[in-house]
Formats: sequence, C-alpha cells, structure tokens
Amino acid sequence: MDHAAEIPAFLNVETSLTGRRWIGPSAAQDRAAEALAQQKSLPAALCRVLASRGVEAADVDSFLAPKLKDLLPDPRGLKDMNAASERFLAAVEKRQRIAVFADYDVDGGSSAALLLTWLRQMGQDATLYVPDRIDEGYGPNDKAMRSLAAEHDLIICVDCGTLSHGPIKAAVGADVVVLDHHLGGETLPEALAVVNPNRQDESGTLSHLCAAAVVFLMLVEANRLLREKGKTGPDLMAMLDLVALATVADVAPLTGINRAFVRQGLAVMARRQRVGLTALCDVAGLHESPTSYHLGYLLGPRVNAGGRIGKADIGARLLSTDNAQEADGLAARLDALNTERREVENAVRDAALLQATERGLDGPLVWAAGEGWHPGVVGIVAARLKEATNRPAVVIGLEGDEGKGSGRSVSGIDLGASIQRLGQEGLLIKGGGHKMAAGLTVEREKLDAAMDRLGELLAKQGAGALGPADLRVSGLLMPQAATTDLVAALETAGPFGAGAPAPRFAFPDCQIHFAKQVGANHLKISFGDGLGSRIDAIAFGAMDGPMGARLCNHNGARFHLAGRLEINTWQGRQSVQLRLEDAAEAH
Repeated sequence: MDHAAEIPAFLNVETSLTGRRWIGPSAAQDRAAEALAQQKSLPAALCRVLASRGVEAADVDSFLAPKLKDLLPDPRGLKDMNAASERFLAAVEKRQRIAVFADYDVDGGSSAALLLTWLRQMGQDATLYVPDRIDEGYGPNDKAMRSLAAEHDLIICVDCGTLSHGPIKAAVGADVVVLDHHLGGETLPEALAVVNPNRQDESGTLSHLCAAAVVFLMLVEANRLLREKGKTGPDLMAMLDLVALATVADVAPLTGINRAFVRQGLAVMARRQRVGLTALCDVAGLHESPTSYHLGYLLGPRVNAGGRIGKADIGARLLSTDNAQEADGLAARLDALNTERREVENAVRDAALLQATERGLDGPLVWAAGEGWHPGVVGIVAARLKEATNRPAVVIGLEGDEGKGSGRSVSGIDLGASIQRLGQEGLLIKGGGHKMAAGLTVEREKLDAAMDRLGELLAKQGAGALGPADLRVSGLLMPQAATTDLVAALETAGPFGAGAPAPRFAFPDCQIHFAKQVGANHLKISFGDGLGSRIDAIAFGAMDGPMGARLCNHNGARFHLAGRLEINTWQGRQSVQLRLEDAAEAH
C-alpha cells in the first residue's frame, strides 16, 4: 500500500497548478539524510537522494562509484546459459553459418549489434534478420525461420522467441538459441537453449535485465570459455554503450547492475568510437557527453524509427556497422524517418485521446482503437495516454478483421501478465510482454470483450484506484544553493531514469522575474527568492495546461516551483537551469 496520503503535503501543496499533491521525504528519510551529511561530508541535497534510495553510510562510496565487476552476476546462474554459450562458441570455432533474428526495437537492434560486433572481431560474419512490423509482426514466424534454417546451422533469436513454439519448431535443420527477457509461458519452445531471466522457472533476481544485457552476459560467458582454452575474446567493456542504450530505451529500471551498465556505457559512448552512434549523435544535434535522458529521448526514438515506419533492420545495421560512410547514410535516414514518425504519431495521438476521453479516463484501463492507425506508433501513443492519465493504456490499429496494439503500464501494475492471461482465455490471437509494456493482436469482433476483461484484470491489481500522480519532491532548495557544482555532485548518484528518478527539488516562495512562451507550447521563466540569486527555468508543454497561463500572468504573485536541475551550456558557458515540472501558489 502507498502511504503517501498519510504524509502531510510538502509545502502544504494539496493541489498544484497541474492538479497534483506534493509529497516530500518521510521523517525517517530526513533523519537518514542528515546522518549521511554528517558522516560523509557530502552536500545535503545529495544525501537526500542517497537516503531516498536506502543507501547506508558504509555503502556510499561503492554506490557513487559502482564497479561492474562487483555487481556483474555470474552468467551461469541463468538457466540454459551453459548450453547457449557452448553452442555459440562451437559455431564460431567450426566456422558454421550463424543467423541473428532480432526484434525491430532498440533492445533488439542493440542485442543484434552486440553479437554481430563480437563475431566480426572474431573474424566471422553473421546474417541479420529483422521482421517487418506490418507484414510479419513481432517475433519469429514459420516462413522466416524455415528459410533461415535452410541456409544456417545456428539461429540466435534476440529480444524475442520465448513464446515462439511453432516458428522454432519450423526451423528444421538448424539449432535455435533464444536470448530474451519477455515473460515466459508455462512451457518453453523446443529450442536448444532459452536464456531468459523471466522464464517461469527462474528465480526472478535478474528479471529487470533487458535483452541486450542477457546477450552481454552470454558473451561474458563465451569470453570466459575462450580464456579456459588459452584464447582472448573481444573487449566487452567497449560494447557497453549498446547495453546502456538498450537498457534506457527499453525502460528497464536503473538500479543494481543496470545502473552500472548504463553508467559505464555512457562513458564508452562519450569516447565516440562506435561510428553508428557517433553519426546518430551528430544528426540529433548532440554535441555533449550523452546522458540517460539523451539515450531515452534523442537516440532511442531515432533507432526505433526504422522499425516503426521504415525498413525494420536499419537500426540494427546502424549500431553494428564499422563503416563511417554507411553510418552517416543510415543515421540520416533514421533521422528523416523519426520526423515522419512524429507527424504520424501526432495525428494518432489526437484521435486516440479524443476517443479515450469520450470513453472515460477514470477506469482501470485507458484504451483507444482506430481504423488504419499505424502499428509503428501505437506504442508511443499508448505511452502518451499513460502519462496523461496515470493509468495503464492500450492503443490498437485496426485493419481488416484484426487489430494490432501496444500497451504501456504504470508502476506497480503488471500489464504483461494480464495480457498473457487474455491470450490464455482465448480473447486474443496472441499477446505478451513484460510488466511495463506489452503487445497484442486481437480479432475485431472480440475487441470490446478483450478490453473489458483486461480492465477487470488490471482493476484487481489496483489500477482503478490510481488518482493523478503525486509529485514526489526530494527536498527544499534555495536558488543560491543551486550551483553547477551541486548539479555535478547530484549526477554522481545517477544515471537517472526508470526505477531511479532524477531528484526533484522545490524552490519555495519564489518571485517570477520574467516569463514568456517559447515555441508552440513551452514556457521559459526566470525566478528568484528576492535575495539576489536568479535561476532560468524551462517547462516543456506547459502552455497546453493551466500552469503556463498562470505563470505568464502572475501579477506579482509568488509561487513554489518544483523540477529537476540540469546544466545548460550556451556559447561555452555553463549555468544551472531548472526543468520546471510543477508550480503552486505560495499562500
């Protein structure tokens, strides 16, 4: 149970300008933060972040500087890992023909690129196969697997395959290894090995790994086996940029080993040694060292764009190429496709939100279905509906007798398990996924019944009881304390993302010095507390809601302002900027 309602509202903000209640740290977290500040001589704001994560004084140093070797699990702890890595190495040593069958998203593309890069460094090529989202759908299919098996000795399915009983059986004449993380069923396909931390017979301790992390662990084991034979495998540390990209883009929680993967991967990426990622950074206008934000909002969507509305394999080809000229061309295509994807997404989003609003936004499930909605954008639109309503959301594109859809969930509600249950009950043609995201195919005539039943299953998990998301605040900060040094100190507790949100601070009783609309719907302000220090802030999309208009027309009123601190670099100069997320009138 969430005890947030029992805690007094932070700064007495019961209803902010965006309709949210502000929740601050508990008394126990306050005490823990003060104790850390005294024992470790660290900034109080950083200690608040550490206390909120439950970091003890003895563990502070290792948390702020996580070492991969201390956190990396033994790959052999995963079932079928021995069989998978030994068969993989045997194929390499015998120069057998290898095919990599990858999902069309960032995790699938990164997983494929890990294998292709490793194999290339061992002097071997492999065939890349990425199914077309519209013509073939998600995961292996009979025709593709039969065709690949006729030409290859080993097929490795990455980020897919765990539920592909029929297609794997169709791969006659080839061994099949599955490296995946999607929720497993009661039985596994007849593959040589299924390595998946979300198999039903796994312990669940590594259930937070994305597929690229599972592939990485298999390569760690392959390198270990090579060392036993007196041989040296490729440098795996140099491949952590791919694991980082996939972990963030697949919204895996940035805790434990995932945090170390992303932190180390960002450092690798900053060296700009992978030509595909370098070209992608350049077309995205990213000229600084990347952060997890950039992976999730700049790079990830571009890699995904090929699988959404273009040729499905462009992302994987970009991430795995070692040809700079080819990388530039592929990155430019993905950037153009991403612009096109945004236009398609906006049209579907507007229609879906209108339909969902008419149906009602206060139930356990928000959903919409439309004729000809592009399957490549329904997942993004579902994410937008989820963010707008704090409810699990499903968006479906209808064509002929079927609908193909995608869903996104909120923290604490397992969407993948409920979708799988619908499939078992015969309400879906197929469906699967994980806690936070799922895909489904449904018969048109069963659509309403399937969504009603999904709503019932989600309600049992408590989805219907969710109100507007509370705004969790790490603590108070005064403008003069918000320095570039403090932001740098806070970054040592990162990277931030799913499962490890960036700290959010409230600036109390502030005066707005300057406010204006920028772009289509954004708000730029400058504020201070009247003691001399001023901070610039940007609130994206604020003009679409009540906050933007109220701050623009402040009439001298004072406000509590809440958001996340970041460094803004302009013409070589750095300054602190607040990514403003909410505001409340100070009474």
